[in-house]
Amino acid sequence: LARAHFVQFAQSLLDRAWLWHAPLRLVEQRLRWVGSDLAMAQLAQEGPKIVFAPHFVGLDAGGLALTLKASKPVAFIFVPQHNKVMDAWVNQGRQRTGNVKPYFRHEGVKHIMSGLRHGEMLHLSPDMDFGPEESVFVSFMGVPAATVPSLSRFARLGRAPVMSLVTRMTPQGYEMEVSEAWSDFPTADVQADTQRMNDELAKAIERTPDQYYWVHKRFKTRPEGEPAVYKKAEISR
Repeated sequence: LARAHFVQFAQSLLDRAWLWHAPLRLVEQRLRWVGSDLAMAQLAQEGPKIVFAPHFVGLDAGGLALTLKASKPVAFIFVPQHNKVMDAWVNQGRQRTGNVKPYFRHEGVKHIMSGLRHGEMLHLSPDMDFGPEESVFVSFMGVPAATVPSLSRFARLGRAPVMSLVTRMTPQGYEMEVSEAWSDFPTADVQADTQRMNDELAKAIERTPDQYYWVHKRFKTRPEGEPAVYKKAEISR
């Protein structure tokens, strides 16, 4: 699995050359949408919605495909890269269609909430370890994982339905699988909602486990008293 993942991860990095720089007509030929008629209709409906887009290696392909499909700008939450040259390249690539409304994580959530209440579509990827301060511990693949509960909170405060968007690499390019709007979500129980998010993600990973973003240390933050999952590599001299 580790070897297969690194192959897919490397390929996704190379694919950004055509995703971000090839003519859009060529890009569109390599992107294929999959979903029920109801799911596709819900995605196209006016009004606020949150697209839960987990970190598969095709994440950027799916984000680009969404901006090509949407009738108005899609909101994204970006985290600036440490390298300014890399940051400029990534931002230019992700916003190449011009159909993007960028928010930045360090700016807080006020503008995001305002956007949802004014009918925006929000592309959200909260399936990473952002540390203990912003997270709750819920199970992910059978292991307690620090998980930000933003999907539940944004959906509740923004009065927005949630759909999932899983982007998978194929021999022809990328396939974007969109779900129907989740039923009974959000609830009044943020912990239970966040657990459901991880459960939905785990089901998606089962289809193509090598394409999930395992290079991220998803289990780095541990509950108090639990040992570290990742060991520091010892470099022999």
